[in-house]
Amino acid sequence: MNEIDLSNALDVLGTQGVIAYPTESVFGLGCDPDCDGAIEKILALKKRPAYKGLILIAANIQQLTDYADFSSLNAKQLAAIKKTWPGPVTWVVPKRKNLSKLICGDFASVAVRVSAHPVVQQLCLAFDKPIISTSANLTGLAPPTTSREVTDMFANQPLLGAVIDAPVSGLSAPSHIYDALSGKRLR
Repeated sequence: MNEIDLSNALDVLGTQGVIAYPTESVFGLGCDPDCDGAIEKILALKKRPAYKGLILIAANIQQLTDYADFSSLNAKQLAAIKKTWPGPVTWVVPKRKNLSKLICGDFASVAVRVSAHPVVQQLCLAFDKPIISTSANLTGLAPPTTSREVTDMFANQPLLGAVIDAPVSGLSAPSHIYDALSGKRLR
C-alpha cells in the first residue's frame, strides 16, 4: 500500500481528538494515549465503561516502553512477544506506574500491540508514539470493516474527528490477546 495523506488524522490526534483507522481486521478508534480528555471521548463514543481498559497500538516496541513495563518480563517472555510483532497479536504486559487508569482500567497491566498494518505503521511513526486502539463500534454492535460503515455508525457524532479511508488487512477476526506473564491466550 502506498503512503496515504494522514495530515487531517494527525491534526485531530494533536488536538485531543478521536480518529477511526483500519487495522488488520476491523476499524479502530484512536487518540493520544497521553490525553485523558481524548480517551474520555472514545469511551463516550463507544459507550464503553472505563474499568475495562483499552489497547495501545504502535509502529514498534520502543513506542510502548513508556506505557508497558517490558523490564519486568524474562527473556523467554520477551522473545515470545517479539516473535509475533509486528502482527495481529496483542499482549497484556505489566503497566508503568504512571499509566492513566483510563487506559489500564481496573488492571495492573496494559494491552499492547505492534501492528503490521501499513496505515497504523505510518500513523504511529508520524505521530511519534502509540495511539489508543479499540474497535470502532458502539458496545454490543459488530465492529466495522470499512470507512463507510464507521461513518454510518457514528453519523452526526461530533466526537469523531477523522476517518481514514483505507482498507483493513482482511483478517476475519480481531487480534488474539495473550498474557505475557503466563503465555495464556485470553481471546
